[in-house]
Amino acid sequence: MNPLRISTRRLLAAVAVLGLGPVLAVPSAALAAPLDAAGAAGGQPPTTQLLAKAPPDECFAGIGQPYPAGPPCATGQAKVNQAYLWGMTRAGRTLFFGTGANVNCLTSGRTLENTVPTQNADWVCEYGESQIAKRNPQLPVKLGDHRIPRLYTYDTKSNQLTEKTDVVKAASPDDATRLQNTVGIRAAGNYGGVALLGGPALGESINLFAFDTDTGAYLGSHNFTSYGNIRHFTVADGALYAGVGVGNNGGNRGHVLRWMGSKTDPFNFAQVATLPAQAADLTVHEGRIFVTTWPGSDNELGGEAAPAPVPASIASVWMSPKLSDGAPGLTPDDDAAWQQVWNVASYEPDAVVARSYGLGGLASYGGYLYWGTMHVPMKATSLHLSIYPPVDEAGITATAQNTQRAISIYRGKGFGSSKQKVDLLYGSTELPAFDPEANGGVGAWTTKSTNYTPKYGPAGFGNPYNNYTWKMAVAGGKLYVGTMDWSYLAKEFGQQTAAQLGLSPQMGDVLAKAPAVAAAPAGARATAEIPEAVYGGDLYAFPSTKKAATTISDTGVGNYLNYGVRNMVVDGSTIYLGMANPMNLRTDPNDDVPEGGWELIKLKAGC
Repeated sequence: MNPLRISTRRLLAAVAVLGLGPVLAVPSAALAAPLDAAGAAGGQPPTTQLLAKAPPDECFAGIGQPYPAGPPCATGQAKVNQAYLWGMTRAGRTLFFGTGANVNCLTSGRTLENTVPTQNADWVCEYGESQIAKRNPQLPVKLGDHRIPRLYTYDTKSNQLTEKTDVVKAASPDDATRLQNTVGIRAAGNYGGVALLGGPALGESINLFAFDTDTGAYLGSHNFTSYGNIRHFTVADGALYAGVGVGNNGGNRGHVLRWMGSKTDPFNFAQVATLPAQAADLTVHEGRIFVTTWPGSDNELGGEAAPAPVPASIASVWMSPKLSDGAPGLTPDDDAAWQQVWNVASYEPDAVVARSYGLGGLASYGGYLYWGTMHVPMKATSLHLSIYPPVDEAGITATAQNTQRAISIYRGKGFGSSKQKVDLLYGSTELPAFDPEANGGVGAWTTKSTNYTPKYGPAGFGNPYNNYTWKMAVAGGKLYVGTMDWSYLAKEFGQQTAAQLGLSPQMGDVLAKAPAVAAAPAGARATAEIPEAVYGGDLYAFPSTKKAATTISDTGVGNYLNYGVRNMVVDGSTIYLGMANPMNLRTDPNDDVPEGGWELIKLKAGC
């Protein structure tokens, strides 16, 4: 039989098809999901306080229509473009942070090649119909929802929020242009009296902006043409390090940079690591820097069939040489001395799905290194369809259903030695894997072992819609884990997917419920529903290395439109949370729905 002709891009544009038809029966861990914080850990639960939130910044009168004056908006409706509190760092009593606008639209356009304008009650993505795109015809259609990111400081003692955006724009034409061309302020770090904030530019480069942490003064900006993405900084043994990627969106390879600068020379870096994939997050553990990586370009990931060797760019954990060896800290001599100590192929039995994984937040806690996975909806499905095109629609349904994954959480110790040990804390004992030789070369899905048994519970902390392990942080003796939970988006995405594939609205409901159906026990799948009670990003805490995680919030930390905990910055037992919320049309304070836009939240750990 000839493979059925399908459009991978068309499927990608649907963003969140999480299943079509029956799923393989994969045994779930016979362990409970996390308990609530107060009930499991004892003592008082954490308290939260909303410190700041993105205000409406534009008026919207319909896709492709001119933007009315305001806000306040005499015509049209208020819109809040600034969606993510993306990069954040603390210097003493001051938080420095930056934002990203309409990130869901940019991700759908840049990563998933979806440029069809869409509008619903929660958000709008205009793409090439936006006034920004029409006024700037050189701007790619997929970036039509780009807006200038905002820069802020927040004084945690006086509770004063100060915007720095206009300071940067007024400094010089070059500074204004760099900020205009920055996709978002994705990374932030500080050391030696200098705070650095920056992110990917519209081309294949990154922009950094520097501030004096003692006075708050702006020190200037710089464009780095050698790098295409930057995600996180960390301080280790008296030095500041950053993880970057090379090429479009950082997809070619990665590096770790050591800051060698000062207030008078704030953009001086030395390269101390070369990695086969871009650095995602980094932390210090037992005298070394550990880095998680994001997979390589789609061309590399999808270029060969599954039996090929695991690509070097597969999502991995990398370990530096000891910081105490040789010269203090890492130097260019250490560039090629890093060691890969774990990769996702040791867990994921399907070779193609393994290539779609990313790794996210990681942290050192109680003698262990903890980390978790990242899963862009439909990325694994699109790769699988491109490598093994199904022969009929039943094959498409099987591929779409069996390539979905919720986050898995790990910890390890003894890295690089004969005593290295990695534990799966939340995940699966078995997962679907495709056998291309079965059925006379047509292929078939089977269940295979992951080589692990989860210590505490199923993938996603028991929530099948948890798709990103966005950040980890240690505060008050506990390890906190912030996730992205896209359950609130599932109904809309299910209908969009059905329309993209020419299916009925009823099938759209089936698609939206598919992750819940797949995670349900076999006898309960017919009645499984999207977990409406837990819309919003999740925050968990491990009270010790001997106990399962407890649930701090599974509803967006007070706003279920906050679909993720994007950032966490620690001050003793206090954590400052940077939330991701791209619901740009939710701006009415008088309705019964929360508002969209980024939020800064203070969480005080309980005793």
